[in-house]
Amino acid sequence: MGNLPDKKIGVLALQGDFYEHIAILKKLDNKSLLIKKPEELESLDGLIIPGGESTTICKLIRNYGFEEKIKLSVSKGMGLWGTCAGMITIAKKLKDDYPKPIGIMDITVERNFYGRQIDSFEEKVSIKGLDDNKFNAIFIRAPIIREVGKNVEVLSILNNEIIAARQDKIFVTSFHPELTEDSRVHEYFLSMC
Repeated sequence: MGNLPDKKIGVLALQGDFYEHIAILKKLDNKSLLIKKPEELESLDGLIIPGGESTTICKLIRNYGFEEKIKLSVSKGMGLWGTCAGMITIAKKLKDDYPKPIGIMDITVERNFYGRQIDSFEEKVSIKGLDDNKFNAIFIRAPIIREVGKNVEVLSILNNEIIAARQDKIFVTSFHPELTEDSRVHEYFLSMC
């Protein structure tokens, strides 16, 4: 990706694997901080909603007053990346009855498509926008994208299922790039912001 401009990236720290994202951002010498209050969103170039438990993350986003602040910040140009549970959180629709997503990205998501925790796996995948080397993607109770809106670009497919997509400055992955030593997906997000 070359030299990336320094961006101020927040990682939503309500629940999930937020420390792992911070570690990779620090490895890239990027300004990064844990976001625990809605007012901390105002000066960000990008926000990552990490993997974790989607029902809990959606509930805490609403309980702590994040929903409208995230939507407003995205409308003003802030980048947004949801990994795994984060993808579920920002989807417009779910195939499941719960949780109620915050509806930012025009995608329909199916939760836990690959099964339970015991069914976790790793797979080398191609991702549009990265170099030609495949990325070692880690799937843990991973969702998939069932449908995309007309402004959504599909970035990666595994066995005919959509696992990464982008809509303007909104980006989602059903896998966990933060659990690898490979920083290319984080670099891709920084280049978007």
